[in-house]
Amino acid sequence: MTKQIVRATAADVPVILQMIRGLADYENLSHMVEATEDKLRETLFGDRPGAEVLLAYLDGRCEGFALFFPNYSTFLAKPGIYLEDLYVNPEARGKGLGLALLREIARLAVERGCGRVEWSVLDWNAPSIGFYKKLGAVPMDEWTIFRLTGDALTNLGTR
Repeated sequence: MTKQIVRATAADVPVILQMIRGLADYENLSHMVEATEDKLRETLFGDRPGAEVLLAYLDGRCEGFALFFPNYSTFLAKPGIYLEDLYVNPEARGKGLGLALLREIARLAVERGCGRVEWSVLDWNAPSIGFYKKLGAVPMDEWTIFRLTGDALTNLGTR
């Protein structure tokens, strides 16, 4: 069993979209996916890339991905990494790919002088929560995530 973590390139856009759809299916959120290959190519590999992607291969087949981007901690006065998505295909779980992806993100965070890596997890996803806690990650239960999207975002941004 050969594991490999690689940085995605524009040529990987079809597999990135496939991973996003797999994650959406797992989270019962397929109806929310608006991503297309063209949008991903532009926003991940265009003039102003919004995020980076790592792909996890098992025996030459892409079985997982992580999408992340920089954030910043004013309290630490250091950059950080926000992990937007981490996904491993169901048939490839338990083989160390999720851990390998997180290790690579942690390695990049240390290399870049980051103060932390953060992410969100759905409260019903007990297997992932357990996995993250075993790694030493701490839930931030006192924080509530807010989101502006759609008309609310447009209305606020155009006033």
